[in-house]
Amino acid sequence: MMKMLTGNSAGVRLLLSSAAVRQATITASRAPTRTASVILVSSRRRQYATAQETTKRRSVTPFNDDGHVPWTRLSAGEKAGRAVQQTFNFGLVILGVVLTGGIAYLLFTDVLSPESKTAYFNRAVDRIRADPRCVALLSPGDPKKIAAHGEETHNKWRRARPIAATVEKDSRGVEHLKMHFHVEGPRGSGVVGLHLTKQPGHWEHEYQTFYVDVRGHQRIYLENKEAEVAAAKKGGNKEFKFLGVKWN
Repeated sequence: MMKMLTGNSAGVRLLLSSAAVRQATITASRAPTRTASVILVSSRRRQYATAQETTKRRSVTPFNDDGHVPWTRLSAGEKAGRAVQQTFNFGLVILGVVLTGGIAYLLFTDVLSPESKTAYFNRAVDRIRADPRCVALLSPGDPKKIAAHGEETHNKWRRARPIAATVEKDSRGVEHLKMHFHVEGPRGSGVVGLHLTKQPGHWEHEYQTFYVDVRGHQRIYLENKEAEVAAAKKGGNKEFKFLGVKWN
């Protein structure tokens, strides 16, 4: 009887072991299928999310691109549009830099530079106000009332009157700056003429003539290099040096 029970118990254990093996085999055979199904579902979900995102956002063009959409999420056409937009923006920046540099250069050469036309105009006006002969004819007792302006125009505003000035170079490379403008005072008015030259390789101009013409009066020279040279030559014929002493 005991042997029969023992045999039956062993048989049951054998049957249970066989069932467990079959269950494990079935589970193992189903595992790759489940894994593949999970991967496929996940991939489809990502594709659906991407398609849904693309459908929700508006198409990126060179006119509405603000850089919010990452480069990796742009289509080929949208990438080309962004490239066009960035190239255009870069060109605008370069153009702005060039224009700013040009304006700064013109501002310096025509206004801020000590050798500019405006600088010589301002210095000429200051010298006229400081010259007693000019003050006596234009504004006796108050040189500050002497005003200067450019050529007469139809514009009533004095600031709109341009200063007549020319810059030329002769055959020797000498630069000639010629300028004339008008001066007015309580007593009278006149015309100012300037002629300056700059030798090649030099930075500063040299006065040749600087005069003021007041109607009804003799021309007033503030600078007259030709007359100075002629006077020096004329004076040199009348005197000579001996032992460091000038003899007439």
